[in-house]
Amino acid sequence: MAISEWVSGRVFKFVHGNNLVYNTCWEDPRLDRQALELTSQDRVLVITSAGCNALDYLLAGAGHVYAVDMNPRQNALLELKLSAIRNLDYERFFQMFGQGYLPNAESIYASHLRTSLSPTSRKYWDRWIRFFDNPAKSFYFRGTSGAFARLIGIYINRIARCRKEVQEILDAPTLVDQQEIYSRTRDKIWSKTLRFAMNRDTTLSMLGVPKAQRKQIDEQYPGGIVKFVEDSLEAVFAKIPIQDNYFWRVYITGSYTPNCCPEYVKQANFEKLKDGLIDKLTVNTDSVQGFLEKHDGQISRFVLLDHMDWLSDHYFPLLESEWQAILSRAAPKTRILWRSGGLRTEFMNDVTVQRNGRTVKLPELLSFHSELSTRLHQLDRVHTYGSFYIADLIG
Repeated sequence: MAISEWVSGRVFKFVHGNNLVYNTCWEDPRLDRQALELTSQDRVLVITSAGCNALDYLLAGAGHVYAVDMNPRQNALLELKLSAIRNLDYERFFQMFGQGYLPNAESIYASHLRTSLSPTSRKYWDRWIRFFDNPAKSFYFRGTSGAFARLIGIYINRIARCRKEVQEILDAPTLVDQQEIYSRTRDKIWSKTLRFAMNRDTTLSMLGVPKAQRKQIDEQYPGGIVKFVEDSLEAVFAKIPIQDNYFWRVYITGSYTPNCCPEYVKQANFEKLKDGLIDKLTVNTDSVQGFLEKHDGQISRFVLLDHMDWLSDHYFPLLESEWQAILSRAAPKTRILWRSGGLRTEFMNDVTVQRNGRTVKLPELLSFHSELSTRLHQLDRVHTYGSFYIADLIG
C-alpha cells in the first residue's frame, strides 16, 4: 500500500468513522452553476457528499460527472438515488427523497431498488433502508448531520419554544416579513444554552466541522465561532429570501416541498434524469488523489467542497499530493471551486507542487475570480462557510 493511501485511510477514519455523515448536500449549487459555466464538453469531479449536487451538475449541462468520496456510505446514498430515479415513479420518488418517508420502504427496496446497487451499497441499505420507513422520523433526521437536525428540532420545540415563529419565517412571503419575525424572535433563539452548545467541539463535529476548521474561524472571524454562527443565521433568516432555501427547511421540518427542494427532486428534472441523463454520472469510492491517479482522461472542472480545511493541519503533505494529482489530470481551461470555514485559506500559500520540471508555490498557477466569488458568496443560501473560491489553472 502506498503511503498516501495509508494516510488517506487514516484521514477517512478520523473524519467519518462508520457513519453516513451527510444526508443532503450543504453547498449551494446555484452558486456553482454560475461559477462553473458548464458545457457538454466538461468533465466534472465533485466530492460526492449526499450526491445532490452531482445530479445538479448533470442538469446544468455537464458532459460527465465523476462523484468521488472516501466514505462508501455517501456513495451508497447517491447510488440509492440513482436506483430510485431509474426504478420508481415520481410520486414514490418524492415521498422517499422529498418527504424523507416511503411507505413500505423495505418491500419496495427489495423488489425495485436493491438489484441496481453495487454490492457494497447493497450491503449498507440491506441494513439501513429502515431510515425511510418511519413517518415520525424523516430520513433527513438520520445519519450524523441528521442527528444534529433532530437536536435543532428539540431545541426549537422544548428549549427556545419558538417553533411557531420559525415556521412563520419559513413561510414569510417577503424579505421584510422575514426580518420583522426574526427581529422579535432572535433573543429566543440565541439563548445561553445555544451559545454554549455552539462553542463545543462535539456539536461542531456533528456538522462536519473539524478542529482545524474551527481554529480557522476562531482566529479569523471577530467574535469567533459563536459569533460566526449567529451572523450566519441572521443572514439566512433576515438578509436572504428564504422561500427557496431548501437547505434550512429540510433540517428544520424534516422534508422538502415541491417548490422548495433540490433541482433533482423536481418532477421535470426527475424525468430528464430518468430519460438517460444519469448515465453520465459515475460513482467512485476513493480519495480525490486516488481516483485521479487511476483515471485516464482529463478533468476540466473540480469541485472540492471544504475538505482541504481538513487536510490543512496534520495532513498537509496529503494536500500537496492531491494538488499534484489535480495538475496531472487537469484539462486546458480547468476551473476549480472550493469552500472554507475560514475567511481566508492562507494554508494554500504554502502548498508546493511540481510543474513543468520546476518546484512552484500553488498560487502561482491559479488565477482567481475574486470579484465573482465574493458576489456569489453573499448570495449563498446555506451561509455556513466563511469563504468561497473560484480559480482557473494558468496554462
